[in-house]
Order: sequence, then structure tokens, then C-alpha cells
Amino acid sequence: QVQLVESGGGLVQPGGSLRLSCAASGSIHSINTVGWYRQAPGKQRELVADITGAGRPNYVDSVKGRFTISRDNPKNTVLLQMNSLKPEDTAVYYCKANVVSYYRMYEYPYWGQGTQVIVSS
Repeated sequence: QVQLVESGGGLVQPGGSLRLSCAASGSIHSINTVGWYRQAPGKQRELVADITGAGRPNYVDSVKGRFTISRDNPKNTVLLQMNSLKPEDTAVYYCKANVVSYYRMYEYPYWGQGTQVIVSS
């Protein structure tokens, strides 16, 4: 099986920075697109940024120029560097990875448990 573990959330003041990490472990053959999603209270979960297996990033307009997604393939890790944080970035952030495992030799989506980000003065 495959597990995703997010870390790096916390409380930060407006204008501050956080770096989220999503680490995959288990019976992994390959990892394709990995995305960071967030869900604020009372709102639907939304895609924030994703990165393809080839390393091509994609961002929602509201975070362009402030967030950077990157991946370290040997470590099966994807990072989300968040700068110039705003109160509206407050949410639980989830990592989703499309993984081909040795358990299932086809692509399957796995989710992490989420990490809380609070931007407040």
C-alpha cells in the first residue's frame, strides 16, 4: 500500500511563509501528477497547485507568484513553498498523488490526512 504524510502547516502572520511537505511511502512503482488542495471551513476543496511527473507546475490564479510547487523524485516528496501568505489562504491543505504501486499496477489516487494552515495576526 501507499501512504502520504503532509507536514509543515502551522500559524503564521500575514505576509509570512510556510513550506508544506508531502512524503509518499510504501510499495511505489512511480508517482505521476501530485497536487496540493485546500479546504477552508464551509467551502469546497479546491486545487491550489499541481506538478506533473515531468516536473511541469500548474497554479490556481490566486496563488500565482506567491506559491511554488516542486518535487524531489528520489525522495518521493513534493513541496509547496508558500510566501506572502494572506488570511484567505487559511485552510486545511491536502496532498493528492496519482501513484502506480506494485500493489496496483495502474495509476490510483492517494490522499494525505491534511495539515492546517492558519494565517492570522
